Amino acid sequence: MALARVVSFDGVSSDRIAELTGRMRDEDPPEGLEATELLLLHDPEGEQALAIVFFDDEDAYARGDAVLGAMPADDTPGRRSSVAKYEVAHRATT
Repeated sequence: MALARVVSFDGVSSDRIAELTGRMRDEDPPEGLEATELLLLHDPEGEQALAIVFFDDEDAYARGDAVLGAMPADDTPGRRSSVAKYEVAHRATT
């Protein structure tokens, strides 16, 4: 069963998103992160962001949650306001 780690952030400027997306394109993911996909959403007017990280199973989620939870604030979009775990009920691209 696939799982998603959904994290919301406050205080996220457009400049910060541009900086992070550039780093994500140019750098390898954090060591130990076994994510299958990352989706980063940004509301520039509200300065909020939502990061959704997908994992194949509970073990990969647990390891990824530990890696992401230990990240320094400099490596995150903004102030973490919530972290939640979801089962992926359905996933499709068109």
